[in-house]
Amino acid sequence: MTLRTIGTMRRSAGQASAAMAVAAMALLHPLAAYAQTETQTPETGEAQADAPDTAVPALPAPPVDNGPTQEARPAPAIAAPSAGAARGPASVADLAEGLLDAVVNISTSQSVDVAGRGVPPLEAPEGSPLQDFFDDLLQDRDGLGNRRVQSLGSGFVVDPSGVVVTNNHVIADADTITVNFADGTQLDAELIGTDPKTDLAVLKVEPEEPLVSVKFGDSEALRIGDWVMAIGNPFGLGGSVSIGIVSARGRNINAGPYDNFIQTDAAINRGNSGGPLFDLNGDVVGINTAIISPSGGSIGIGFSVPSNLAVNVIDQLREFGETRRGWLGIRLQAVTDDIAEGLGIGEARGAVVMGIVEGGPSDNGLLKVGDVIVSFDGAAVESSRDLPRIVAETPVGKAVAVEVLRKTATDKPAERTSVEVTLGRLEDGEKLMAESDDAAPTSDPEAAETGDTDAGPVETLGMTLTEIDPTLREQYALAEDAKGVVITAVAPSSNAAEKGIEAGTLIREVAQEEVATAREVADKIAKLKDEGRRNALLLLAASNGDLRFVVVPIE
Repeated sequence: MTLRTIGTMRRSAGQASAAMAVAAMALLHPLAAYAQTETQTPETGEAQADAPDTAVPALPAPPVDNGPTQEARPAPAIAAPSAGAARGPASVADLAEGLLDAVVNISTSQSVDVAGRGVPPLEAPEGSPLQDFFDDLLQDRDGLGNRRVQSLGSGFVVDPSGVVVTNNHVIADADTITVNFADGTQLDAELIGTDPKTDLAVLKVEPEEPLVSVKFGDSEALRIGDWVMAIGNPFGLGGSVSIGIVSARGRNINAGPYDNFIQTDAAINRGNSGGPLFDLNGDVVGINTAIISPSGGSIGIGFSVPSNLAVNVIDQLREFGETRRGWLGIRLQAVTDDIAEGLGIGEARGAVVMGIVEGGPSDNGLLKVGDVIVSFDGAAVESSRDLPRIVAETPVGKAVAVEVLRKTATDKPAERTSVEVTLGRLEDGEKLMAESDDAAPTSDPEAAETGDTDAGPVETLGMTLTEIDPTLREQYALAEDAKGVVITAVAPSSNAAEKGIEAGTLIREVAQEEVATAREVADKIAKLKDEGRRNALLLLAASNGDLRFVVVPIE
């Protein structure tokens, strides 16, 4: 299966549009329906017209050798189809008629470089009229040339003044953008802003009269099984309507950091990108963005950005020309059942804090590594995938209450506590993290070590452990301020290997207690085994400093 965006259909500018031939073939059943045929009744021999509901007589059973002929058995009764099954879903003709004019076709043009073919120039005799022909024929063949590429997608009007919404990938890298309306009107569009993280873009056209527009609905009110209608520009054919149901909600297709797609079986094809998904009230509840298909055509698995996610982004793009998302300044990890057990929080829920970004909003000592965030600004955090989206939708500069489960002692369950964090801006945070990565110190093999380097390697849980020394620091590119115990080898068939632990990783904590020597790690794991614990919760650090919890079974 292939995940495809569905907006771009590209062709050369000088190339004529490909015509699509659609062949239709009606298949007739060889047996026509019984209709007012005449039969004779055995009693009177008179002809009698069959009633429409007359049962077809059963054929007599074939005779059996040396046995009596069996009598005909009555035909089984066939229930008439219900009225609902005969009608199918109610017509959406009236609904579609009022919405078609608000859905537009987006066409773009882009100049792209193409490499020359290395054909040597042809020279005609001096003064020959063919020289001009050769010059035109071989123009730019030796170097880089360029050609015009066009693409087609969909969009819809959200403001009568000329504000149009579409997908970012429909208009990405375009030199010119044209909005084509159902009545044949074409208007050049200005790009107001884009957001690649949600694949949304906002355009502006200048119409002579107010445009037909649509409004957004509440995507959270959708239920699985609700009817929805898609309108768009599949394969460049122009306004097309398809209908289906909501197949699923909250889909994560790894398209971006805020995936929360509506899945529908309404037919969505290439060219539908950026088009609206309507509920049966005529409100936009989604923006069609991607499909899963091996061929590029609809197989009934399409995805739409929910309107509740899109509205906040669109409003920011209209107001600022860019997004301004909230930023908490932490690194997260999903809470699995094993990690939940190791942290003592009961059922798996929330998002575990794995790092605090230096200089970020949470760099105030209130949040700690190992805290499990279960609520943010009053909204429950079900998983680590929910938290970034909730934070991003929260206004920059707002002071929010963050509720966490925190374990204060290894022999006690986690306690619920609340801290307050004032959110920063995500876009500023991304710049800050990029600068900190660039300024990260390089390893110095001659640096002095303060750890106990005289201790020999220790083996436990299939891992060979030792303390950090200059040789290992250089070998595994460990940072100058790296702490913990180095894993120098992992047995291939061990539980540690099955958990993805590799040589060069640092063990920072065992059961949420810091460790500094290999012997300390082994002793703590032995203690957990004596206490009857089945798993060891390890806090691991990669060479770049990224942290993660791993639960390793104790044999």
